Amino acid sequence: MRVAILSPPWFPVPPTGYGGIEWIVSLLADGLAADGHDVTLFASGDSRTKAKLAWVYEHAPSDQIGRSLPDLRHVLSAYERAGDFDVINDHTGHVGAVLGGLVQTPVVHTVHGPLDAEPGAVYESIKQVAPQVGLISLSLNQRRPRPDLNWVANIPNALDLEHYPCHPHKGDYLLYVGRMNHEKGAHRAVPLKLAGKVREPKEKEYFAEFIEPHLGNGIEYLGEVNHGMKVELLQNARATLFPIEWEEPFGLVMIESMACGTPVIATRHGAVPEVMEDGNGGVIVDSWREMPAALERADEIDPRDCRRYAEESFAPERMVGDYVRAYEAAVAER
Repeated sequence: MRVAILSPPWFPVPPTGYGGIEWIVSLLADGLAADGHDVTLFASGDSRTKAKLAWVYEHAPSDQIGRSLPDLRHVLSAYERAGDFDVINDHTGHVGAVLGGLVQTPVVHTVHGPLDAEPGAVYESIKQVAPQVGLISLSLNQRRPRPDLNWVANIPNALDLEHYPCHPHKGDYLLYVGRMNHEKGAHRAVPLKLAGKVREPKEKEYFAEFIEPHLGNGIEYLGEVNHGMKVELLQNARATLFPIEWEEPFGLVMIESMACGTPVIATRHGAVPEVMEDGNGGVIVDSWREMPAALERADEIDPRDCRRYAEESFAPERMVGDYVRAYEAAVAER
């Protein structure tokens, strides 16, 4: 099958630091290519992939996030070549989903963000102007605000477990890894070590008001760490805290932590109950206030059981196979 995978342009594939979507795109493109499909990855020119690489920007334009023209140029470069492919899988966002309605090649669009409030309203409009574009969710909970969109598959994310070796021992610090904003809830946890992206204006405001005043006395912000440093932090943590306060579509850091053998303590929001089971890979609490009391339960979880849960539930072969079935269905329908 001739497949085009369209990644967001803002970070290379795979990313050197922040970039959950880019990790999934990398895993998917490489997995499809390894299975013998003819795959073209549309990403920045500094990406690395087993697929054919097509790019508009030689280097990822990370400093231009939020601008429409770079995103539009990137997406159009793929759709201009729509006739070269049997199916296009867009991972970019609203622009990619809308433009997918203009080409004859079947387009499936993976929704990586939430669907409440304004984003959900936009996807409702996309349904009207591009009804032939099929949507893929990451979790069933992600669909809840807009259950009647053109859903064609539900495909949870996966992880290349070779890049997340398990380190089966008990650590001595609590860890938070993620974006710095209210919905991710870092200010609720105040763990001993924090790592995450602080680039955009709202992230900087949040960090200055809610995180920076607590630093010191054993509480440390490590910045936006690279992959190797992130894995080392996950391997050696006592637990990873996931104190979200929003309808998280998936939450990749949960399976990253479990793969490294570290249990997760997460609040019961969004896709959390779909990604992990209470007592199996971590502990689910109803409120961030319950996290300290959950530590003893998390300590009882064997690191090897965390790893086993990640291997059984989030293998890349499962994700790649799910996408192939979604592509085949889209081609057959068209």
